[in-house]
Amino acid sequence: MNLLLLSSSRVGTTGYLSHAIPLIEEFLNAFKTKKTIRILFIPFAGVSIKFDQYEAMVNEALKPLNIELTSIHHGTENASSDTNVNHQQIKEADCILVGGGNTFSLLNQLYKLDLIKLIHDEVKAGKPYIGWSAGSNIAGASIKTTNDMPIVQPSSFNALNLIPCQLNPHYIEANPSGHNGETRQQRLEEFLIENPGSQVIAIPEGTALVCKEDRIIYSEGEQKETLAYLFSSKGKQAIQTDTDVNALLNPPSN
Repeated sequence: MNLLLLSSSRVGTTGYLSHAIPLIEEFLNAFKTKKTIRILFIPFAGVSIKFDQYEAMVNEALKPLNIELTSIHHGTENASSDTNVNHQQIKEADCILVGGGNTFSLLNQLYKLDLIKLIHDEVKAGKPYIGWSAGSNIAGASIKTTNDMPIVQPSSFNALNLIPCQLNPHYIEANPSGHNGETRQQRLEEFLIENPGSQVIAIPEGTALVCKEDRIIYSEGEQKETLAYLFSSKGKQAIQTDTDVNALLNPPSN
């Protein structure tokens, strides 16, 4: 498999996806068998932004790259209830790109269009997949460790299951002054109490997971000396940059 799972679309006050351009470019260079890579963008996590606007924003951000990007929602608009057009879009794309927003909304729409198994199978067969925030979240086993509000109810919380664990993008260690709710760590620990056999990879802003073949490499990107964390029933384990996280995961049960 070939996945680039970004924690976020921005770091601090940086421009939209600007911090991710070097990572995306390096990732895509491995698949350049022709001059222009055709990327299919999935904007369904965008709730407070029109899909046309979302597509334009991503196209503008990725201008430095030699790509041809179109959004899947154009096929959805033209196909009414027929999902065959969307299936064809997935199959014909050189790369699948899934944007951030609300993870529940994203997964709900993917189930409605019957795209979960198809995307899973295409990526498992080698098609490159890039996601950030919600787009990264759905690459895990389920969306139970998202930070988002459940504004809609998908038919299932089960996600693409491309990597054998849970993901938590936007992970933050801090507990803001005056905040009396649970910390991110406490929320993940609650999940593990209810799901004791699970594991969660938590990646901070600006970082990423790069998955190639059977390796899941943590990349701090330009966020020097920034740790990711692996949460399990055994506790919390720090992950240094360039670590193969897959080697730390429990072997899949038969």
